[in-house]
Amino acid sequence: MDRNSNKYTFIYAIVMVIVVATILTVIAVSLQPFQRRNVELEKKKNILAAFNVESTPDNVESLYDKFIVETFAVDVNGEKIDGVDAFNVNLKDELKKDPANQQWPVYLAKTDDGEMKYIFPLYGKGLWGPIWGYIALNDDLIEVYGVNFDHKSETPGLGAEINTPAFQEQFKGKSIFNDVHEFVSIDVIKTDASSNDYAVYAISGGTITSYGLRDMINTCLSAYLNYIEKNKK
Repeated sequence: MDRNSNKYTFIYAIVMVIVVATILTVIAVSLQPFQRRNVELEKKKNILAAFNVESTPDNVESLYDKFIVETFAVDVNGEKIDGVDAFNVNLKDELKKDPANQQWPVYLAKTDDGEMKYIFPLYGKGLWGPIWGYIALNDDLIEVYGVNFDHKSETPGLGAEINTPAFQEQFKGKSIFNDVHEFVSIDVIKTDASSNDYAVYAISGGTITSYGLRDMINTCLSAYLNYIEKNKK
Protein backbone atom coordinates (compact mmCIF):
# COMPACT_ATOMS: atom_id res chain seq x y z
CA MET A 1 0.00 0.00 0.00
CA ASP A 2 1.21 3.45 -0.87
CA ARG A 3 2.27 5.06 2.38
CA ASN A 4 1.63 8.49 0.93
CA SER A 5 -1.99 7.74 0.10
CA ASN A 6 -4.96 9.00 2.09
CA LYS A 7 -6.16 5.42 2.55
CA TYR A 8 -2.93 4.43 4.30
CA THR A 9 -3.06 7.48 6.55
CA PHE A 10 -6.68 6.74 7.46
CA ILE A 11 -6.05 3.08 8.29
CA TYR A 12 -2.89 3.92 10.24
CA ALA A 13 -4.80 6.47 12.34
CA ILE A 14 -7.56 3.97 13.12
CA VAL A 15 -5.06 1.29 14.15
CA MET A 16 -3.19 3.72 16.41
CA VAL A 17 -6.41 4.89 18.05
CA ILE A 18 -7.44 1.30 18.75
CA VAL A 19 -4.00 0.40 20.14
CA VAL A 20 -3.80 3.47 22.38
CA ALA A 21 -7.40 3.03 23.58
CA THR A 22 -6.71 -0.61 24.43
CA ILE A 23 -3.57 0.28 26.39
CA LEU A 24 -5.36 3.03 28.31
CA THR A 25 -8.26 0.68 29.11
CA VAL A 26 -5.92 -1.99 30.43
CA ILE A 27 -4.09 0.57 32.58
CA ALA A 28 -7.35 2.03 33.93
CA VAL A 29 -8.74 -1.39 34.84
CA SER A 30 -5.50 -2.49 36.49
CA LEU A 31 -5.41 0.70 38.60
CA GLN A 32 -9.00 0.43 39.86
CA PRO A 33 -8.16 -1.72 42.92
CA PHE A 34 -5.48 0.79 43.95
CA GLN A 35 -7.87 3.70 43.46
CA ARG A 36 -10.57 2.02 45.55
CA ARG A 37 -7.98 1.29 48.20
CA ASN A 38 -6.87 4.93 48.33
CA VAL A 39 -10.48 6.12 48.58
CA GLU A 40 -11.08 3.71 51.46
CA LEU A 41 -7.98 4.87 53.33
CA GLU A 42 -8.87 8.53 52.80
CA LYS A 43 -12.36 7.93 54.15
CA LYS A 44 -11.00 6.23 57.27
CA LYS A 45 -8.53 9.07 57.73
CA ASN A 46 -11.34 11.66 57.60
CA ILE A 47 -13.49 9.73 60.06
CA LEU A 48 -10.58 9.58 62.48
CA ALA A 49 -9.88 13.30 61.97
CA ALA A 50 -13.41 14.13 63.16
CA PHE A 51 -12.57 11.97 66.19
CA ASN A 52 -9.49 14.19 66.74
CA VAL A 53 -7.07 11.43 65.80
CA GLU A 54 -4.46 12.24 63.16
CA SER A 55 -3.34 9.39 60.92
CA THR A 56 -1.08 8.59 57.99
CA PRO A 57 -1.43 6.07 55.15
CA ASP A 58 0.84 3.77 57.15
CA ASN A 59 -1.17 3.73 60.38
CA VAL A 60 -4.70 4.73 59.38
CA GLU A 61 -6.02 1.17 59.28
CA SER A 62 -4.60 0.18 62.64
CA LEU A 63 -5.93 3.36 64.24
CA TYR A 64 -9.34 2.91 62.64
CA ASP A 65 -9.56 -0.66 63.92
CA LYS A 66 -8.46 0.50 67.36
CA PHE A 67 -10.87 3.38 67.85
CA ILE A 68 -13.93 2.58 65.70
CA VAL A 69 -15.75 -0.06 67.72
CA GLU A 70 -19.03 -0.35 65.82
CA THR A 71 -20.61 0.76 62.54
CA PHE A 72 -24.20 0.48 61.40
CA ALA A 73 -26.88 2.37 59.46
CA VAL A 74 -30.15 3.78 60.74
CA ASP A 75 -33.36 4.78 59.01
CA VAL A 76 -35.21 8.07 59.33
CA ASN A 77 -36.99 6.70 62.43
CA GLY A 78 -33.68 6.13 64.15
CA GLU A 79 -33.88 2.34 63.96
CA LYS A 80 -30.89 0.20 62.99
CA ILE A 81 -31.09 -1.41 59.56
CA ASP A 82 -29.98 -5.03 59.38
CA GLY A 83 -27.54 -6.21 56.75
CA VAL A 84 -26.19 -2.80 55.69
CA ASP A 85 -22.45 -2.12 55.46
CA ALA A 86 -22.38 1.43 56.80
CA PHE A 87 -18.89 2.12 55.45
CA ASN A 88 -20.05 1.58 51.87
CA VAL A 89 -23.17 3.76 52.09
CA ASN A 90 -22.87 6.76 49.78
CA LEU A 91 -24.57 9.74 51.41
CA LYS A 92 -24.78 11.59 48.09
CA ASP A 93 -26.96 8.79 46.71
CA GLU A 94 -29.01 8.50 49.90
CA LEU A 95 -29.99 12.17 49.79
CA LYS A 96 -31.60 11.58 46.39
CA LYS A 97 -33.92 8.92 47.82
CA ASP A 98 -37.26 9.30 49.49
CA PRO A 99 -36.60 9.80 53.23
CA ALA A 100 -38.44 6.57 54.02
CA ASN A 101 -35.81 4.64 52.06
CA GLN A 102 -32.69 6.47 53.18
CA GLN A 103 -29.86 4.76 55.07
CA TRP A 104 -27.71 6.87 57.39
CA PRO A 105 -24.32 5.53 58.58
CA VAL A 106 -23.26 5.78 62.21
CA TYR A 107 -19.73 5.19 63.52
CA LEU A 108 -19.17 4.56 67.20
CA ALA A 109 -15.69 5.38 68.48
CA LYS A 110 -14.16 4.90 71.90
CA THR A 111 -11.33 7.00 73.31
CA ASP A 112 -8.41 5.60 75.27
CA ASP A 113 -10.30 6.68 78.39
CA GLY A 114 -13.30 4.59 77.39
CA GLU A 115 -15.55 7.51 76.41
CA MET A 116 -17.96 6.79 73.56
CA LYS A 117 -18.26 9.22 70.64
CA TYR A 118 -20.81 9.18 67.83
CA ILE A 119 -19.59 10.09 64.33
CA PHE A 120 -22.04 11.08 61.59
CA PRO A 121 -21.14 11.70 57.92
CA LEU A 122 -22.32 14.89 56.21
CA TYR A 123 -22.87 15.85 52.57
CA GLY A 124 -24.01 19.12 51.03
CA LYS A 125 -23.39 21.83 48.46
CA GLY A 126 -20.92 24.71 48.58
CA LEU A 127 -20.47 27.57 46.16
CA TRP A 128 -18.85 25.69 43.27
CA GLY A 129 -19.52 22.06 44.05
CA PRO A 130 -20.14 19.44 46.73
CA ILE A 131 -18.85 19.70 50.27
CA TRP A 132 -18.77 16.87 52.80
CA GLY A 133 -17.39 15.84 56.15
CA TYR A 134 -17.97 14.19 59.52
CA ILE A 135 -19.16 15.47 62.87
CA ALA A 136 -18.40 13.67 66.13
CA LEU A 137 -20.61 14.14 69.18
CA ASN A 138 -19.83 13.31 72.78
CA ASP A 139 -21.64 10.43 74.44
CA ASP A 140 -24.43 12.80 75.49
CA LEU A 141 -25.16 13.33 71.77
CA ILE A 142 -25.45 17.05 72.47
CA GLU A 143 -21.96 18.52 72.43
CA VAL A 144 -19.59 18.47 69.46
CA TYR A 145 -16.36 16.56 70.04
CA GLY A 146 -14.77 17.27 66.66
CA VAL A 147 -15.40 17.81 62.95
CA ASN A 148 -13.72 17.28 59.61
CA PHE A 149 -14.81 19.02 56.41
CA ASP A 150 -13.63 18.92 52.82
CA HIS A 151 -14.69 20.15 49.40
CA LYS A 152 -14.28 19.54 45.70
CA SER A 153 -13.79 22.99 44.20
CA GLU A 154 -14.28 25.84 46.67
CA THR A 155 -12.20 29.00 46.20
CA PRO A 156 -8.69 28.80 47.73
CA GLY A 157 -8.29 31.23 50.61
CA LEU A 158 -12.05 31.72 50.85
CA GLY A 159 -14.57 28.87 50.88
CA ALA A 160 -11.79 26.31 50.79
CA GLU A 161 -10.96 27.35 54.36
CA ILE A 162 -13.64 24.95 55.62
CA ASN A 163 -10.99 22.22 55.68
CA THR A 164 -8.50 24.17 57.79
CA PRO A 165 -7.86 23.47 61.50
CA ALA A 166 -8.56 27.10 62.41
CA PHE A 167 -12.13 26.93 61.11
CA GLN A 168 -12.88 23.42 62.31
CA GLU A 169 -11.55 24.04 65.81
CA GLN A 170 -14.46 26.43 66.43
CA PHE A 171 -16.95 23.58 66.47
CA LYS A 172 -15.48 21.77 69.47
CA GLY A 173 -17.68 22.19 72.52
CA LYS A 174 -20.64 23.66 70.62
CA SER A 175 -24.09 22.19 71.29
CA ILE A 176 -26.72 21.05 68.80
CA PHE A 177 -29.53 21.38 71.39
CA ASN A 178 -30.40 24.53 73.31
CA ASP A 179 -31.15 24.87 77.03
CA VAL A 180 -34.74 23.73 76.59
CA HIS A 181 -33.66 20.63 74.63
CA GLU A 182 -34.70 21.93 71.21
CA PHE A 183 -32.59 20.88 68.24
CA VAL A 184 -30.82 23.96 66.86
CA SER A 185 -27.93 22.38 64.93
CA ILE A 186 -24.83 24.61 64.53
CA ASP A 187 -25.30 28.03 62.96
CA VAL A 188 -22.61 29.86 60.97
CA ILE A 189 -22.72 33.62 61.58
CA LYS A 190 -20.81 36.69 60.43
CA THR A 191 -20.15 38.00 63.95
CA ASP A 192 -17.97 36.75 66.78
CA ALA A 193 -19.38 33.40 67.91
CA SER A 194 -16.95 32.66 70.74
CA SER A 195 -19.64 33.18 73.38
CA ASN A 196 -22.39 31.52 71.34
CA ASP A 197 -22.89 27.86 72.29
CA TYR A 198 -24.71 27.08 69.04
CA ALA A 199 -22.76 28.94 66.36
CA VAL A 200 -19.33 29.43 64.77
CA TYR A 201 -17.80 32.38 62.95
CA ALA A 202 -18.27 32.27 59.16
CA ILE A 203 -15.34 32.35 56.77
CA SER A 204 -14.54 35.91 55.73
CA GLY A 205 -15.24 36.19 51.99
CA GLY A 206 -16.69 32.68 51.91
CA THR A 207 -20.27 33.43 52.90
CA ILE A 208 -21.99 31.12 50.42
CA THR A 209 -19.74 28.19 51.29
CA SER A 210 -20.22 28.90 55.01
CA TYR A 211 -23.98 28.92 54.65
CA GLY A 212 -23.83 25.79 52.51
CA LEU A 213 -21.91 24.09 55.30
CA ARG A 214 -24.47 25.31 57.84
CA ASP A 215 -27.31 23.87 55.75
CA MET A 216 -25.37 20.60 55.29
CA ILE A 217 -24.99 20.11 59.04
CA ASN A 218 -28.61 20.97 59.72
CA THR A 219 -29.99 18.74 56.95
CA CYS A 220 -27.90 15.70 57.82
CA LEU A 221 -28.23 15.94 61.60
CA SER A 222 -31.99 16.36 61.14
CA ALA A 223 -32.02 12.98 59.40
CA TYR A 224 -30.30 11.48 62.45
CA LEU A 225 -32.52 13.34 64.91
CA ASN A 226 -34.77 10.41 65.83
CA TYR A 227 -31.74 8.24 66.51
CA ILE A 228 -30.10 11.01 68.52
CA GLU A 229 -33.25 11.67 70.57
CA LYS A 230 -33.52 7.99 71.45
CA ASN A 231 -29.95 7.75 72.63
CA LYS A 232 -28.93 11.17 73.98
CA LYS A 233 -28.45 11.71 77.69
